[in-house]
Amino acid sequence: MSEMKAKLRPFKDYPAKHFRWSADASGRVATITLNRPDKKNPLTFESYEELRDLFTNLRSASDVRSIVLTGADGNFCSGGDVFEIIEPLTRMAMPDLLAFTRMTGEVVRAMRKCPQIIVAAIDGICAGAGAMLALASDLRLATPQAKTAFLFTRVGLAGADMGACGLLPRVIGQGRAADLLYTGRAMSADEGLAWGFHNRLVPAAELSVAAHELARSLADGPWFAHGVTKTMFNQEWAMGVDEMIESEAQAQAICMVTGDFRRAFDAFAAKQKPAFEGN
Repeated sequence: MSEMKAKLRPFKDYPAKHFRWSADASGRVATITLNRPDKKNPLTFESYEELRDLFTNLRSASDVRSIVLTGADGNFCSGGDVFEIIEPLTRMAMPDLLAFTRMTGEVVRAMRKCPQIIVAAIDGICAGAGAMLALASDLRLATPQAKTAFLFTRVGLAGADMGACGLLPRVIGQGRAADLLYTGRAMSADEGLAWGFHNRLVPAAELSVAAHELARSLADGPWFAHGVTKTMFNQEWAMGVDEMIESEAQAQAICMVTGDFRRAFDAFAAKQKPAFEGN
C-alpha cells in the first residue's frame, strides 16, 4: 500500500501548455478549458497529445476527483484545426496517418479509463473531434445554443472516428447515430436532450456554475465507488448477462470493504452527512 501511495502525485498545479488547466482550492475539481477562442477552440497535434498524456497520467492522481471539460468564450471545440491538422494530413503517407488516427483514439481511451468523472460543459460549436471529446465524457451539460456535429463525412472521411460508431449508438441509439454519422448534420441542443446525449440544458450564463456544482458533488461523494461504476460501464459492453452479474458482485464487494462504506453507515445512523475519503 505504501508503494502504491508513493506512485500517486498531485495534479492541482499541472503545467498545461496547449489548454488551460485549473483546480479549485481543494484540488478535487479540475477544469480543462480548450483555449483558442479566435478559431472556436480547435485541436492541434500538440493538444491531442497533451490531452492523451494528461488523461493517462490522471490514473495516478492523488487529488483530482472530477473534471470539467469546456471551451473558452462561448464555444466548446470546432474539431481538428483545418490548417494545422487537416492540411498536413493530406500530405502524409499511410504509416503516419495511422499513427495519427491511433493517437486521437488514445485520447478517448484515456478519458474512458481515467477514474475521474468527466463533466463536459458544452456551449456553441461542438464539432468533429470536439464532439468526440464530449461523447467520451461521462456527463454532458449544454446550453440551448449548443450544436453538436460529427461532421467527418463532410470532409470526405468515414463517420467511424475515435470510436464514434461504437460509442454514439450506445448513448443515443443506432438509428439516431446513423443519422448524425452519415449526414454530418448538427444535432440541436433540444435533440441532444431528448435523445439522451445531453444530461441537462442550462442557460449559457449558468453553464460553468452548473457544471462545477455537479463535478463538486461527485468529488465530494464516494469517488472511489464512482470510479468503480465508470470501470463497469466500460467493461460490461463486452459481457454477457452472467458475466455482468458476477463482475458487479465482485466490484460491489470491493466497495463494501472500503472505509467509505462504513462512514456512510455511521453517518446515516448519526443522522449526519457522510464525509467520503476514497478509501
